[in-house]
Amino acid sequence: MIDRLGRARQSGPKIWALLFVLLALFCIIFFAARGRFQASASTSTVGTVLAPFEMAASWCGSRIRSLTSNIWEIATVHEQNKMLKNEIEQLRQENTTAEEYAAENMRLRELLSYKESVHQFDLLAARVIGRDAAFWTSTIVVDRGAKDGVRENMPVVTGKGLVGRIMEVGPVSSKVQLILDVRSSVGTLIQRADSRVNGIVTGTLDNPYMPQMVNIPRNADVEDGDAVVTSGFGGVYPKGLMVGHVAAQKSDDSGLLKVAVIETAVDFQRLEDVAIITASREAPPDPIQAMPLSPGAAAAAEISAAQAKSVQTKAESQ
Repeated sequence: MIDRLGRARQSGPKIWALLFVLLALFCIIFFAARGRFQASASTSTVGTVLAPFEMAASWCGSRIRSLTSNIWEIATVHEQNKMLKNEIEQLRQENTTAEEYAAENMRLRELLSYKESVHQFDLLAARVIGRDAAFWTSTIVVDRGAKDGVRENMPVVTGKGLVGRIMEVGPVSSKVQLILDVRSSVGTLIQRADSRVNGIVTGTLDNPYMPQMVNIPRNADVEDGDAVVTSGFGGVYPKGLMVGHVAAQKSDDSGLLKVAVIETAVDFQRLEDVAIITASREAPPDPIQAMPLSPGAAAAAEISAAQAKSVQTKAESQ
């Protein structure tokens, strides 16, 4: 009897637990079927407790994602900026090269146009490769030499006018004496038809870039703005090469002659490409003829010659 009562007491809680489980399953199935299942009070309490931590975790995650995104954007912008700087530098170099090619093309076109207009000359294009700092307005060095057929005293020009002459020849380069050099001497004349006054253009130390035309008679017909060209006398420079224009006039030290200051046709400060006249098919100018004497002057000259001859005869007899 006692054993039966003990077994009944032990089985009682199990039955109630089973009934509770069955009832709970029924409720869950019932409310789930009707869509009215709600979280239990314990679940709601846990959610309320954990909500601040979830919010903090969400805030930290969003900040980390934002910081990561900003770092990535900064790195991307930095890389793009670096690429753009390299591209800009490359474009600048290409632009500089293109401008140099354009300037060189313009100078070569000028020389080519000049070559086509002077069929009496054989021209050899050359590039200026050096200038002596101590003799900046006196000489230049070009990249043509003996191997190219260059010889001393060959004239050097540009499409605008006379530069100078070859003074020293090397195997692959030559030195050019500019008309600005004080040692230079160029036979010239005023190109104006009713003037044609002769003179000599030489460099001056007072104004290195503006040579002077000297040996001009005081009453000679020379006007400011007159074109000055080579006269052809001397055998170095062919006749008709443009030298420059008369910028001003003044008396020389003696007061018997006047000097014309010349503004050169060539810009010697920007001299880069030149042409060497290697041959000229132009006939040399006629020699200067002496002016005919008047009858009285001719008689006086004959008397002077006779007297000189008489004096010489007496000296020989003694």
